[in-house]
Amino acid sequence: MNTISELLAATAERALPVVRGVTGDALTAPTPCPEYDVRALINHLLQVVVNFQALAAKQDADFSATPDRTAEGDWRETFADECARLVEAWARPGAEEGTTGALGLPARSVGHMVLADLTVHAWDLARATGQEYAPDPEVIAELGPAVEEMAPQARRYGAFGEKVSVPADAPPFARVLAVTGRDPQWSPR
Repeated sequence: MNTISELLAATAERALPVVRGVTGDALTAPTPCPEYDVRALINHLLQVVVNFQALAAKQDADFSATPDRTAEGDWRETFADECARLVEAWARPGAEEGTTGALGLPARSVGHMVLADLTVHAWDLARATGQEYAPDPEVIAELGPAVEEMAPQARRYGAFGEKVSVPADAPPFARVLAVTGRDPQWSPR
């Protein structure tokens, strides 16, 4: 079994080129998340990456406000730095043990939440900005059952949309996207 830290490292490695490839003129483009344009999605993802560092340390995280980090300095490098801190936070002894956060969820489940966010939102950004993105197969093997398990609660909280229908023989990542409420064929046009 891979650790959350190892899986996050593999995901970050593939997400960073996508984030670095987002140009300034793409910040207002639509994304597969109807409530976010590219700028809002980047800001959300930065908030997730930072807050889940605290959750790995069994501290509470504040998701009440999302600052506009794209207005500050080099947000692409900030994202890279925060991803490195996220991987490090989940590598610390005990990060995957016990419960974490105000909801008192199992720590590994919370790790799956950030892994899903980083993986799926990297795809969202790639689709919105015309880039390629292929997640690590081991990450998808881990996420498949995890997103199925978290889907009912994630839908209640508005984190996932309604499941999208895909063919039974759809690739594993397409099935993950569908469970989170995304159409794997989505395009901005």
